Amino acid sequence: MTLKLFNTLTRQEEDFRPLHGKKVGMYTCGPTVYNYAHIGNLRSYVFADILKRVLDYNGFKVKQVMNITDVGHLASDADSGEDKLEKGARREGKTVWDVARFYETAFKEDVKKLNIIEPRIWARATEHVKEQIKMIKKIEKNGFTYDTPQALYFDTSKIEDYTALSRQKLEDKKIAVRDEVEVDPDKKHPADFVLWFKRVGKYSDHAMHWPSPWGDGFPGWHIECSAMSIKYLGDKFDIHTGGIDHIPVHHTNERAQNLAATGREVVQYWIHNEFLVIGAGEKMAKSGGNFLTLKFLTDKGFDPLAYRYFCLGTSYRKPLGFSWEAMESARAGFERIKSQVAELKGKGKISKEFKDKFLAAINDDLNTPQGLAVLQEVLKSDLSSADKLATIIDFDRVLGLGLDNIKEVEISAAVKKLAEERIFARQNKDWARSDELRAQIEAAGFAVEDEKSGYKIKKK
Repeated sequence: MTLKLFNTLTRQEEDFRPLHGKKVGMYTCGPTVYNYAHIGNLRSYVFADILKRVLDYNGFKVKQVMNITDVGHLASDADSGEDKLEKGARREGKTVWDVARFYETAFKEDVKKLNIIEPRIWARATEHVKEQIKMIKKIEKNGFTYDTPQALYFDTSKIEDYTALSRQKLEDKKIAVRDEVEVDPDKKHPADFVLWFKRVGKYSDHAMHWPSPWGDGFPGWHIECSAMSIKYLGDKFDIHTGGIDHIPVHHTNERAQNLAATGREVVQYWIHNEFLVIGAGEKMAKSGGNFLTLKFLTDKGFDPLAYRYFCLGTSYRKPLGFSWEAMESARAGFERIKSQVAELKGKGKISKEFKDKFLAAINDDLNTPQGLAVLQEVLKSDLSSADKLATIIDFDRVLGLGLDNIKEVEISAAVKKLAEERIFARQNKDWARSDELRAQIEAAGFAVEDEKSGYKIKKK
């Protein structure tokens, strides 16, 4: 059953054919560590994790690399404004290095809470400046750069299909800047981008800087991903992931750098996820007033895995609409599944029929909503308890919902006593007392369901 994936470069769903048999090289655009990741950012990493798990489920061996951007990402993606790390350092009264390490740690904690499998390699931009300089030299040698007193630029006019990823016309690609005085007067075209910033002018006091053939300074944002992906995965690898916001600037520029340095396409499949949106289709962003962290969700009482379940309910290629009502619905759905799985017992066999249905779903461009539907079919099926459990745990290799670690909820003697008293009240048609006892059970964190044979107590 062939895995099909939507390739942004070709705008087609394609059969996945890795370059090296069962080995897959995968690069994931990681965070810029100047603030907490918001839950919109985290959707992208849940998506990349699902992709990696699907590849593993299909028998591939995945080598995943994720970058940590700790220098060079300016407030505008298009080379204007303040470096985001310096902005964070000024905000918090810390050094840029302290800010970077603090938020890198916070991000990795979120990754763990969401049951995201860590990449094989974490690659910090500041630890790969040598590789970035080496790649810039290649690009310069091949004739794709020009120098100004402020920076070394990539000349986008030298790449014939520069906008192949975004499908924009180069003459229509206008880069918005926040303050026109920031524009380098020697920059030839709005789409041209910085490979190396010189420590002059507004960047003369930049805290992070290194010597280079173009002067003391620091790398532009885009070069780090090209240099580090090629270092660890080679100059031809399988998959590059990221959010759709990376398509028009960051990934377009990364692809251009790859072409200029190697003379060929480096990435075989570019795969992007849609935004998490709130309100009237507005994407979640740190610059707006709609910045929600995973900690904020957990402080509201949501299990981080309930957010993961929420993400799986919508295709990665569709906008995911966030609301508290939607999160409550996801939490309820996730709790129902956990409650049902907790009741399953025994060591059984994986159902081939349902495994084939699940594989068909996830191999259809990671159709996790359909995958969850198959899981529900298993729970409602006539399979034995043991076979249901074995099949669902197998599915969870992809879903990553921690269903293999669910234990039956322990119900205290006090709650059981309340439930027994409630049954007695119902038998005596004392409905007011029955409702009062139900309320006490719910206040203790449980729900009681009436059945023909008596009652069932579940964790709320």
